[in-house]
Amino acid sequence: MRKEDLLRYLIDKKEIIKDLYVFSRDTTLEPTKDFIISIVGPRRAGKTYSLYDLIKNKLKLREEDFIFMDFEDAELADMNFNEILDAVNLHEEYYGKKPAYIFLDEVQNIKNWSKSVRSLFETKKYSIFVSGSSSKLLSKEIATSLRGRSLTYCILPFSFKEFLKFKNFEPKEMYTTSEENKIKNYMREYLTYGGFPDVINEKKIANRFFKEYIDLVVFRDVIERHKVKNTFVVKFLIKNLLSSFSKEFSIHKIFLTLKSQGIKVSKKTVYEYATYLEDAFFSFFHKKFSYSLKNIELSIPKVYINDVGIINFSLPKSSENIGKLMENAVFLELKRREKETYYWKDLQHEVDFVVKGNGDKIEQLIQVCYDISDINTKKREFDALAKAACEFRCKNLLLITYDQEGEEEIKGKKIKLIPLWKWLLSK
Repeated sequence: MRKEDLLRYLIDKKEIIKDLYVFSRDTTLEPTKDFIISIVGPRRAGKTYSLYDLIKNKLKLREEDFIFMDFEDAELADMNFNEILDAVNLHEEYYGKKPAYIFLDEVQNIKNWSKSVRSLFETKKYSIFVSGSSSKLLSKEIATSLRGRSLTYCILPFSFKEFLKFKNFEPKEMYTTSEENKIKNYMREYLTYGGFPDVINEKKIANRFFKEYIDLVVFRDVIERHKVKNTFVVKFLIKNLLSSFSKEFSIHKIFLTLKSQGIKVSKKTVYEYATYLEDAFFSFFHKKFSYSLKNIELSIPKVYINDVGIINFSLPKSSENIGKLMENAVFLELKRREKETYYWKDLQHEVDFVVKGNGDKIEQLIQVCYDISDINTKKREFDALAKAACEFRCKNLLLITYDQEGEEEIKGKKIKLIPLWKWLLSK
């Protein structure tokens, strides 16, 4: 790339950022010269705008303070890793000072990017931020070339709290009846459309957005990135992941189904494709809890999708899905809160979320149920929590419902009931 073209790109990028309106996310990215800040997460979830937010709102940087390079921009399509260093030198020549901050967006698109980043990092002169849609490519490069000198942040689609703020509704401690009704209406909207910023901004594009999003994940994050040739199996896997959301998901059964249809593919390949989709933050596998690490790894996982909107616009509408959508939303929120979670079940009971604390301590048990008005439903949910509470000696029992609140006791165990909207807005 010609140096004058690279310099023009760097200057133009700053102008674009300067003129943008940038919504401020709740994620706090702390600049440091002692670590490389690695930002990962699904495509279109707001990783790039989180960097813009840092530049414009949180750090209030001047144009001479930073360089920003997005390696999905067409101008940088043929760039090589050495030109990252060229960009830093060009900045210094043009502004008469080194950039204090270096932002490299979708950096996994540049082969051997970590060599240049390591050279910059070792000078201890820059705060460096790298972002990407592949957790493994980023973490593998950093672990091998950068010796683990990285702090990783995961940016998911908007939380419900961010969703409300985007709608100019500021969460607070107490609400009037009118405000509470408004929140409940927003809750229904959030469970329908999800948290992708583009969809929240313009609901009418949802159908097209989610179709294109799945195509993008299939072709950019799986087919191209991993040089996969069997597109049919990838699409079949995505379809089954979506239809199995918030349920146990057996890759072995998927393999047997494909085999019965005469599709030639190995079980190992199906496992690899599922791993690629998880690496791209399309889906998450949630393991069954055990005090044995081996049993955890061998357990059949439940699967969750990175956004409820994708589910709603990919599957037929069903009232039976509401409780499962709530459960998916709770999983994502626990992930935002950086909780280590599992599910638990025995022959008769199942608990959706076992929240692990320090050591072997179980911090909390969480059950998600849309409505417990039916006596049999209530008994099933309460019995599961009570059984798990005895199993793990845990007193912190929570049942997240759609609209029911209070506290009940069963078998000497107190169970707190809380509406989903209220839990999502809690600290």
